[in-house]
Formats: sequence, structure tokens, C-alpha cells
Amino acid sequence: MCGIVGYIGKNQAAPILLEGLSKLEYRGYDSAGIAVYNNNELEVAKSKGKLAVLSEKIDGGKKLGGNMGIGHTRWATHGQATEANAHPHTSANGRLILVHNGVIENYLQIKDEYLSGDTFKGETDTEIAVHLIGHFVDEGNSVLDAFKKALHIIQGSYAFALVDSENPDTIYVAKNKSPLLIGIGNGYNMVCSDAMAMIRETSEFMEIHDKELVVLTKDS
Repeated sequence: MCGIVGYIGKNQAAPILLEGLSKLEYRGYDSAGIAVYNNNELEVAKSKGKLAVLSEKIDGGKKLGGNMGIGHTRWATHGQATEANAHPHTSANGRLILVHNGVIENYLQIKDEYLSGDTFKGETDTEIAVHLIGHFVDEGNSVLDAFKKALHIIQGSYAFALVDSENPDTIYVAKNKSPLLIGIGNGYNMVCSDAMAMIRETSEFMEIHDKELVVLTKDS
């Protein structure tokens, strides 16, 4: 079962994300990855295999210095256990990055109807979802409106955490039939698929209900 973590606040995000993902290892997984807003861009690091491989790759998070990011442990549902299929996934325009738990039932239909000209790096339904959101942004929609449009089209189960390389102050999250919680802190907020992932950071959590979308900043 996949795991999601996200952090936005005043502290360095990467070590917090790695710590959170370590608390989700009990779910089982075949790859892991994080995206952190670092040096004015979203930097993605991911690897096949154990979380320790990812941690070593980024020196325990020290190589990524930003205060906002998302992370994921994946158990393959679409595509093999490879680095290309590991989350986070990036939109075709390179602007948006997404992690996802669940199964998008109509992903092939979405690919055919909206994304026939896109090139994909992996084989996951998640990559199709972030390309769809990016497609609507390219049409002139705001990221929030593009996310809403995509959610009206996507069928199946999902817990999404979405970040925008042009806006380091926001994480967008939404869920349907997959667990997702907001962790509330003083000057920081978090998102996680299991409270255990963030229990070291906060003891205050807010449940997101099915078909709800939440816009998360460090203060609200």
C-alpha cells in the first residue's frame, strides 16, 4: 500500500519527508521519492528499492534545502518497479509534480482523449493524472482550476498531493476512497496518508473527506 507525506513551513522539508516515509515502510513498497522546492525550483529525487537508497542519494535530505515538499512510497499497481515509475511524477510542461495513492480506473481513456500527443517517461496512471492537470494549465487555467477540472474527469480512488514549481507557498491535496490527513502545526502544515508518518511533528490532525480538495500553506 502506497504512502504519502507532505510538508510546508519554516523548517527544511526533506529530512521531515524522509522521516515520515520511514514510518510508512510497514505498508510495503518497491520504490520511493520526494520533490522539494530547492533553489527556486522543484527538485525530484527517487529510487527503486528501499528508502535507505533514496536517503543515501540525497545525503539524508541535506542536499535539498527547501521548506516545502512531498514524498511517496510506491507499491506497483501500474508498471514495473522502476525509477521511472516511482513517484513523484511531473507534467509534460515540467511545472507540476504529483504523488498519488489509489487507482485511476479511466486512465487509458484520459490518455487517448486528452493526451494523445504527450510523451510519458513511465507506465503509471499517476503520470497521466499530472499530465491532465498540466494540460488544463496549458489551456490558461490556474493550477487550482486545472486540478478541479481534472478531478471531475478522473474516476476511481485517489489521494493526491500536487505542487507547482511557480508557487512554493502551496500544496494542493484531494482524496476519494484513499486515506489522507492534514497535520496542523504552528507555522507549518503537513499532509499524510497515515498519522504515524507525522506523529513526531504534530498531534493535531484534520480528516479530509471523499471528494474534498484542500489548499495548504504554512499558515492555513
